[in-house]
Amino acid sequence: MRRLPWVLLGALVLVQVCYPLASDRALFSVATVVLGYLFSIVHAFLSRGLPALLALLGVTVGGFLIEALGVATGFPFGSYSYSGALGPQLLGVPLIIPLAWTWMAWPAWLAATRLGSSRWARIAVGAFGLAAWDLFLDPQMVAEGYWRWLDPTPALPGLPGIPAANFLGWLGFAVLVMALLSTVGGLSTGDDRPALALWFWTYASSVLAHAVFLDLPASAAWGGVTMGLVVLPLAVRLARRRPA
Repeated sequence: MRRLPWVLLGALVLVQVCYPLASDRALFSVATVVLGYLFSIVHAFLSRGLPALLALLGVTVGGFLIEALGVATGFPFGSYSYSGALGPQLLGVPLIIPLAWTWMAWPAWLAATRLGSSRWARIAVGAFGLAAWDLFLDPQMVAEGYWRWLDPTPALPGLPGIPAANFLGWLGFAVLVMALLSTVGGLSTGDDRPALALWFWTYASSVLAHAVFLDLPASAAWGGVTMGLVVLPLAVRLARRRPA
């Protein structure tokens, strides 16, 4: 069981490597999210037990509710709608979408625990890191036609089709997600290296894919700089703690 997170991470990396070459990218998108979701809930349970698992399930439920609210009212992400490419929907939300919130929330939180000196600092760092990931996610998914905004202005420079308010909405909900995860408590009883490896892989592979394979240089720059504000200090801190 201790090796299972590594196995899931390996499968996730393989699917993501194949994504730019796939003819049916929607299938690979769904597979990526499912594998990422399984990774996070399995790692959370193995490393911190039932409280962490329940917290992540709470993130899943919360992610669905905020998406359903967003589709119905336009708050807090702006008025948008999903295509049917990502599979079954409930209340206009593909069931795969809340799993994506959960997938990346867990490694973002573990990164924050190593950078923040207090609970609120960790919440802030984790929320910023999770929201920064959306600067990769939304441009890629909009380019694929998986969802669209009805009024995508004002937008960030180089990221047309996505209102800037969407990223603020992500940040606001990410604060709630990190506040929930901060209640888990307890030190790891397992190995956090797979989750931190996922965090670094997501960052590096996203910058590379957007810049080289997906023809999305603006999101490569926005995500690279913004998410890098969490990823790079963590890399430095972990490197300093490594025994000589």
